Amino acid sequence: MLKQKPTSRNPWAWVPSLYVAEGIPYIMAMTVSVILYKRLGISNTDIALYTSWLYLPWVIKPLWSPFVDLFRTKRYWILLMQLLIGASLACIGFFIPAARFFQYTLAFFWLMAFSSATHDTAADGFYMLGLPEHLQAAFVGVRTTFYRIAMIATQGGLVIFAGFLEGSGHDIPQAWSITFFVAAAVFAALFLYHFFVLPYPATDHPAKPNPSTSFTREFFHIFGLFFRKKGIVTILAFFLFYRLAETQLIKIIALFLLDPRSKGGLGLTTSEVGIIYGTVGVIALMLGGLLGGYAIYRKGLKFWIWIMVCVMHLPDFAFVYLSQAMPENFYLINLCVAVEQFGYGFGFTAYTMFMIMVSEGDYKTVHYAISTGIMALGMMVPAMASGWLQEQLGYQNFFLWIMAATIPGFIVTALVKIDPEFGKKET
Repeated sequence: MLKQKPTSRNPWAWVPSLYVAEGIPYIMAMTVSVILYKRLGISNTDIALYTSWLYLPWVIKPLWSPFVDLFRTKRYWILLMQLLIGASLACIGFFIPAARFFQYTLAFFWLMAFSSATHDTAADGFYMLGLPEHLQAAFVGVRTTFYRIAMIATQGGLVIFAGFLEGSGHDIPQAWSITFFVAAAVFAALFLYHFFVLPYPATDHPAKPNPSTSFTREFFHIFGLFFRKKGIVTILAFFLFYRLAETQLIKIIALFLLDPRSKGGLGLTTSEVGIIYGTVGVIALMLGGLLGGYAIYRKGLKFWIWIMVCVMHLPDFAFVYLSQAMPENFYLINLCVAVEQFGYGFGFTAYTMFMIMVSEGDYKTVHYAISTGIMALGMMVPAMASGWLQEQLGYQNFFLWIMAATIPGFIVTALVKIDPEFGKKET
């Protein structure tokens, strides 16, 4: 007699590792690629432009998200995409020492990005299928925390490791090639763990299309339902502009830390950037996210939304200070980055919960994918221009521009309607 597959497991057994697996490829594509190409001599303009194009899979993933809903299970898609991500990381490592490394590695970053975007759709849907609503709210801080742990492991640990190899006699391409092979091995281990540990929720099955309509009609029906939601214009504005400042800042932080002081940067080493931005900064980001999730769980999203938008945007002044004062004190730089990243982590929790609220109802997996796709569009377009803008303005004026770019975040927060009870723990 065949052993019955477990329909549920303790969320602590799979939610943390699932969001580590969701975080690694995204951070490799969005942040570690920036540091990699900076160390390999690519200009700020080209780095920001081409790595920002890697957002595109997350922008357009709603176009293929119905396939994740209509074919096979979310569990199946999670495991398949984890295999492709691991293979992509290995291929990037293989081609870093090549003569045309920029073209080859970008191609595999693209493959990894498409696989990661599909993985996100399946994983986020699996999260909503595998947990009741009150636990979704309780674990939103946990999933964000372990997503941040993935950031520590990648833009912290892996970058520090690459810097260690650079300082140990390996040339820069070889050091980064080894680093990406290590990342591929870690992802292979995550695949094996999830193969055995992920549960089989009873609701995790292909959605049944309406037999009286074609797949194309069903696709546009599912897609159209999202854009017929009440208040969709203000919802879209919130998705696009809540993080306008942070989307530009994220792309430039590592470049600012790495660039020499003669160019207005702080002139830090690869390992120092891994410590400040990839470790201390991410721990602060993680603590902010964990506290934000707990706060919403206690009193709901509506109670915290204005506090969160202020805490997210006002600490951007830290980079205005760093670019003007140009301090050399390592601990002071750590403190400034940590304050800004804590604020971002705390404020982003409101964004995550707002997306979950908007996605409630039928086809929540697809509608959450649409929400994250629009979020990615709001990240991609400003980030693409951020490198060029920084090179035109210089770091000092660029960070002043970032403060001006926080204003739309306050405006859209004033416009959206939030259910007063959403996210609160059940009493």
